[in-house]
Order: sequence, then structure tokens, then C-alpha cells
Amino acid sequence: MAKAYWIAHVDVRDPEGYKGYVATAKPAFERYGARFLARGGAYEAMEGQARGRNVVIEFPSMQAARDCYNSPEYQAAKAIRQKYAEAEMVIVEGYEG
Repeated sequence: MAKAYWIAHVDVRDPEGYKGYVATAKPAFERYGARFLARGGAYEAMEGQARGRNVVIEFPSMQAARDCYNSPEYQAAKAIRQKYAEAEMVIVEGYEG
């Protein structure tokens, strides 16, 4: 079974408020086996418009990635995130080739 990845590009408007998102999302990430591969580190924009924070989270499967996103725990965190940040996020199936 292929792993799956959340790929998010985020501009945080209020870093203090955003901390509430991080804390609230943590139980969902733990429950669904999330592993952070990139979390807001240094980056270089090579093409297109970049955002200030880039995140890649690995999940054991597409189903786990979807279930995490749709979970009540993550939906509560998402409501907080939307108050303090603008984001684009996709779920991508990993390549097993």
C-alpha cells in the first residue's frame, strides 16, 4: 500500500494564534500515524508564488491521510488555522515504483 502525503503551503498572519492550531491538530496527527518530513524550515522558491511556511506530512496510506483531515480533531484545528493563516493543501499518493 502506498503512503500518502499532505503538502501544505501556508502564510501565517498571527503566529501566536497559530500555536493553537498546532496544539489542537497534534492528537489527530498522532491518531492517524502522521510523520512530519518538512515543517516550516528554510526554502527557496524556484517557480510560482511561494508562501512563508511549507509542510510535508507522511501518512501510512491515502485513507489515513483522508481520515485525519476529516476527523473531528483535525476539523477543530482547521477552524483555528483558518482564523490565523491562509493555506493551500493537497493530499498526494506516494510513488512505489
